[in-house]
Amino acid sequence: MTDTTPPNQERRQAEADIVSRHLPPGYTAEPDAITAEAIDTSESTPDATSSPDPQDSLRLQGGDIHREIFKIGARAKLSQRSATFAHPNIRTSSLFHPRDHISASEQRAPGGFRRQFIQQKRSRLNAATAPVTRDFVSFLALYGNFAGEDLAESEDVSIATTEDEEDAPATETRPLLGRRKSSRRPTPPGNAGTTKSFFTLLKAFIGTGIMFLPKAFKNGGILFSSITLVTVSLLSCLSFHLLLLCRRRYGGGYGELGSAIGGSRFRSLILASITLSQIGFVCSGIIFIAQNLRSFLNAVSPGPTIGIGTKSLIAIQLVVLIPLALIRDISRLGPAAMLADVFIFIGLFYIWYYDISTLATSGLHPSVELFNPRDFTLTIGSAIFTFEGIGLILPIQSSMAEPSKFPRLLYIVMVIITIIFTSVGALCYATFGYRTRVEIISNYPQTSKLVNAVQFLYSIAVLVGTPVQLFPATRIIEHKIFGDRNSGKKSAATKWKKNGFRTAITVLCGLISIVGASDLDKFVALIGAFACVPLVYIYPAFLHYKGVARSPWVKAGDLLLCAIGTGAMVYSTAVTVLTWIRE
Repeated sequence: MTDTTPPNQERRQAEADIVSRHLPPGYTAEPDAITAEAIDTSESTPDATSSPDPQDSLRLQGGDIHREIFKIGARAKLSQRSATFAHPNIRTSSLFHPRDHISASEQRAPGGFRRQFIQQKRSRLNAATAPVTRDFVSFLALYGNFAGEDLAESEDVSIATTEDEEDAPATETRPLLGRRKSSRRPTPPGNAGTTKSFFTLLKAFIGTGIMFLPKAFKNGGILFSSITLVTVSLLSCLSFHLLLLCRRRYGGGYGELGSAIGGSRFRSLILASITLSQIGFVCSGIIFIAQNLRSFLNAVSPGPTIGIGTKSLIAIQLVVLIPLALIRDISRLGPAAMLADVFIFIGLFYIWYYDISTLATSGLHPSVELFNPRDFTLTIGSAIFTFEGIGLILPIQSSMAEPSKFPRLLYIVMVIITIIFTSVGALCYATFGYRTRVEIISNYPQTSKLVNAVQFLYSIAVLVGTPVQLFPATRIIEHKIFGDRNSGKKSAATKWKKNGFRTAITVLCGLISIVGASDLDKFVALIGAFACVPLVYIYPAFLHYKGVARSPWVKAGDLLLCAIGTGAMVYSTAVTVLTWIRE
């Protein structure tokens, strides 16, 4: 007897694992497989069943047609039971058959004769006419690899569920192999043009973070903050480039790259960072909305002030956010996200108009500093927070009809948004000086009806965009707790458990927002330093170092970027926390 595993058994087990992901659970063809393979194995092999009371696959509609597909998994189980015998396998031995020979049992599988014919004529095929995959199982493996789990996709691309298909009646028109019942789904071929991808990238980067830049410029000084933004932009471009190089070699999304290069634990680390950063974005948005609405209500109320505080406004938001958080299909939030984009750009155009006109007539505010040595570290975290869009890079590239044009398009967009970000921060700080607030719209004339309208619309824009930002974090944690196939469509208890979980996550974000509402600029800097720095600078450099880089100089550059990211994260986080505690 021997403990080594025959290569043929490993191949069968790998094929069984691939096929099992696409078959309905609880059905098997194991009895027939045992009969078919018993001649080549020991007669004393015991009969074992991997799952309690499995149903015969013949009970399914068309069971006799797809019987051979179920036998793939059954044969793998039989091989595991008989693998302890050290006798030679005559049927697959290279002494009796050529290397590319297809055995008789393989010829009996679906499409076996056609595959044998193609292999015999392979020398006549060129790159254009050769088949993409060798057999049915290889096709399923390719199908599974294309269905990557791109979590930055959940920030921008629809994540459709398969719950509607799970309860579809078993009819003759129902597909035999439906969509995979997991959190991952096949990515459709990209069809987006360059222009559409350009505006999608702009929308991905320009969000609520831009409103925190004026206070960041006040914390760092107009010169230091401008240099910081440009530096962060250049380092972000480098990190995006490294991530795209990893994608070119390994394929898949951010999480799958981590799994392919760094293992399952590194993938979990990436997903945890994405979850943490998204929750941070949501909490920052909730605080911004509460403070902005409070300023708006004070401006439009007949009395001097209103009796509603920031904490009460945060609680009121939860009444709107909890129902939106229960939506399963992110595509249904598309109109709300589009409305939010429109309101955000209206606010930006007004800011540019007012600041430029004020600076043209009154000049630079006398309190403007080039460098603020007291709070400059807060600027670093806020700048990184603003540029954090790495989760959407890979999904947008996948959506393009010509992905090869994406790198150039990305760099053009980065130049444009760097100019936009720097102009908004510098103009607002130059206009208001030391009076610059976190909710920058509150600095504008509160007696103006136009300012009141912009203030209200911008608050609504951030509010309706909050569920879109919360959606990725919810799906990641939900998948970890409930698994891939535990559908609420089949079980009312599961559905209400998921509803309760999503409600709890939303309430948790509200509680965190109440804690961080006292100093929004420090809260934003903390999220940028602790949650965003690893995603943007540390993880891409590590993935490139371990999976792509070959030259010693390139590896040294990757390690340097990792060291810079780690140092910035530790230093900025520590200083921000100490500043917050001291005040």
